[in-house]
Parts: sequence; C-alpha cells; structure tokens
Amino acid sequence: MAIQEFNLPDPGEGLTEAEIVTWRVAVGDTVQVNDIVVEVETAKSLVELPVPYAGTVTALLVEEGATVEVGAPIIAVDDGAAVEPIPEPPAAAADAPGTSADAEVSEGLIGGTTSTGRTAVLVGYGIKQTEAKRRPRLKPVLKETIAAPPGDHVTVQSAARAGELVAAHATAVPRDTRPEPYVAAPSTHLHERVRVLAKPPVRKLAKDLGVDLATVRPTGPAGTITRDDVLSASPDSSSAGAPGAGTAYGPGYGPGAAHGEREQRVPIKGVRKHTAAAMVASAFTAPHVTEWVEVDVTATMELVARLKRDREFRDVKVTPLLILAKAMCLAVRRNPGINATWDEAAQEIVLKRYVNLGIAAATPRGLVVPNVKDADRMSLRDLAQAISALTETAREGRTPPADMAGGTLTITNVGVFGVDSGTPILNPGESAILAFGAVNRRPWVVGEGAAERIEPRWVTTLALSFDHRLVDGELGSRFLADVAAILADPARGLVWG
Repeated sequence: MAIQEFNLPDPGEGLTEAEIVTWRVAVGDTVQVNDIVVEVETAKSLVELPVPYAGTVTALLVEEGATVEVGAPIIAVDDGAAVEPIPEPPAAAADAPGTSADAEVSEGLIGGTTSTGRTAVLVGYGIKQTEAKRRPRLKPVLKETIAAPPGDHVTVQSAARAGELVAAHATAVPRDTRPEPYVAAPSTHLHERVRVLAKPPVRKLAKDLGVDLATVRPTGPAGTITRDDVLSASPDSSSAGAPGAGTAYGPGYGPGAAHGEREQRVPIKGVRKHTAAAMVASAFTAPHVTEWVEVDVTATMELVARLKRDREFRDVKVTPLLILAKAMCLAVRRNPGINATWDEAAQEIVLKRYVNLGIAAATPRGLVVPNVKDADRMSLRDLAQAISALTETAREGRTPPADMAGGTLTITNVGVFGVDSGTPILNPGESAILAFGAVNRRPWVVGEGAAERIEPRWVTTLALSFDHRLVDGELGSRFLADVAAILADPARGLVWG
C-alpha cells in the first residue's frame, strides 16, 4: 500500500496557520476524493477541507484544538496502490564471471539487457531498474472486531497497530518538521461509528464543555444535535444553561472554569485575533471622523410592511436593513468619492466603480464582515436574497475567506441589540462605515406652520465614520444626508436610481 499525506493548504488570502476544530473522519474510515475530512478555523472563518486522495485513513497527524502551519501534514491516507518491492540481486552476482562492464557491453549494444537489469543503448546505458528508490512495503494493518449488536459487523484498525504504521512511515520518509503523530482511538460502540449531525457552533460548544457528541442524544430535525442537547449532556448542565455560562465573556463560569474561580483566561486566536489586529491598525492609521443624524423612517417601515405582503418578496426576508443597503448604493452614485481607498504605498486615491457592501454579523466565533459583491448592480429582491444568504452562512460559521475580501463600504447594525448608535471603526482598506441604530417610536414634529403638530413616529439614528484623509466633511455630510433622505422618503430612490 502507498501512504499519501495531506498537507494543510492555504484556505485563502495568504493565511499562514489554522486551528484544527473538528475531524470528520477517524482512523480506519474510507474516504473518496473531495470528501470533507476536517474543519479548520482560520483568522477569518471556519473552513471545511476536502481530501485530495481516496483510500483508508491510517492516521490523524494533528489533534483537535492544535494550531498548524500551512504546509504541515495533517492526515495520512492509504490509497491502496501496490508498492513494488526492491528487486534483490543474486547473492553471488558480484563474484560470478561475466558481470563486469565489458561483459555487459558484449551482451548487445542496442536493446540488450545486462545482468544488472540495465538496457544497453547507443551511448552508455539506460535507466537502471533498481536505481529508483521506493518506500518499503508496509505490513498490513491488523483488524479487530468491535463490540456491536448481533448481526452487525463493524471493524476498525487497531490503535496500537496504527501507531506502528505511522512510526514506520515516519522512519521511511523522514521529515525535519513533521509534527508528533496523533492517532484517534478506535470506537468501542456501534453508535460512535456513525457520523453525528451538528452545526459548527454546536460542535464548538460541545468541545468547550468537554462533551462527546457521539454520546449525545439528538432531538433536532433529521437527527441533528442542538445546543440544548449539548447543554443537557454537559457534566454540569445546571450551570451550562445559565445566562453567561458557556461563553467567554458571560457572567457565569465559562467552559474550563471551575466553581469558585473569579477569573478565566481565554486564548486570543482565530477571528478575534484577526479582528483585533485589523481594528488596531485601522484606528491608528486612518483618521476617523464620525457624524450622526436622526431620521424619521416611518415611510421606510411602511414600505417594509408592504413588501412583506408583496408576492414577489414573499420568499425573501425584508427588513429596514435591506432599504438602508439599497439607499447606500444609490447615495454612492451621487457621491462616488465616498467609495474609495487610500493607497499609501502608491500615494494614490483609488476610486472604485463598484460597491462590495459589507454586512457586519455577530457569530459565536466573533464579529465577521462578509460583503455582497456588486451590490449596486442588484435589484431590491436580489439584494435581499444576497444579504439573507450572507448572514445565514456567517452565523453558521461557514463564510469563505473570499466573501470577506474586497469590501468597499460596510453597514454595522447595532440597532438589533437595542443600541441607538455608536462610533464604528473602519474596516482596513475601506473609507466609510455606517452604524444603523435601533428603530423606535418617538415623538416627532410633523407638518409646517399652522399644521405643525407632534406625532409618534418611527425614528432611528445613523452614524457615519469615514477616513478623513480622502473624505472631507462636505463629502461625508452629503453622503449621510442622501442616505437619510431615502430612508425618510424611499420614493427618492426612483429619482436617483
């Protein structure tokens, strides 16, 4: 058999390392080309990696939770290809007559084969058949039958034998940077051999609480394990379900914290590490300016209600955020300078003729900002579908790095948390970010002159932060005022569009 090692690839954007989150296979499992074998967490997202080989998994070379550099081997697969043994020359070949170089030539200049297995050609000799060094044939791995109900025949590789296999392979192909092999222990129960169904946030929660998903009884649709299932199976289910428990920053004792401890240390890695570095770089590189405006968005709320009843929008999610996204795309057409980037190296301002609209999304792994590519070219319905798909993928932790690259403008919807507004920090490479506050009923003055009166209206606060190196106060103010005008009267979009 031939052992193939799968090295950790770069999931995208020039990343140098990733954390092994969940193995989808175990030693002894059979895989096909492009089967998903592992979930890794990069500095930007949770990525599923397919294996480029087909065969039997012989070893998992990295343990879950470990951080691995790009290019390091993470899994070994036996592709089943036969490895030809190295031919052994006759013992007395060296002493036998007729084995000298002169004798080889005498056997024929063209097409002849010498006693050493080399083919004679016009000049010199052809390739010696035994010169290509091959890996030694590895002994077959023993199989053992695990405990299973009568009638079931489930076999797995012996963990000890798999360890010998990895050790023999490491000896045959030495690597200076080879990590310490990690071999998953074989199952001892039939139900542990079945792949469990659970979303990435649920898997992460189970890992934090030390719960083996194979032992959890699923209650979700199609046998999916839910968050409540994991909390119920937790060793301390009473505190696991309490507010703040199981989170890194809640008021309870998060995962790994024993009762009585007053502090908990959480490693800075993955998305949070990347976000922290990006925000520090942005805050101390681009001079931020923030402006606020309060807007009567009653007309927008009425439009949202009508669209929800419209047959064309019946199968998509319509929210005030959708109208704001469209308003920003329309306002960019009137104020193209807001959609630009400061190129420090080239000392140029790069004006962009497209809008990749970022939507900040809070996930269990931290804040991520995927963007809708070419949002300015989409219809309202297409934009609604794109935003829904983007946020759903982000909450499941499956946003690919490409969806978070190349953003030009960003919306951060702090209103979903009941916050009126804030001072958002720019994403690196962007010139503006808009914070969308909570939409509440407030007393508002309407009408003019003798018809002036106070009425309860839907009101929100918009806060725009922009890079003052390339966006001055006039441009920033005009852009913010245009966005507010469309929210106050969505019919303006028909004129500006």
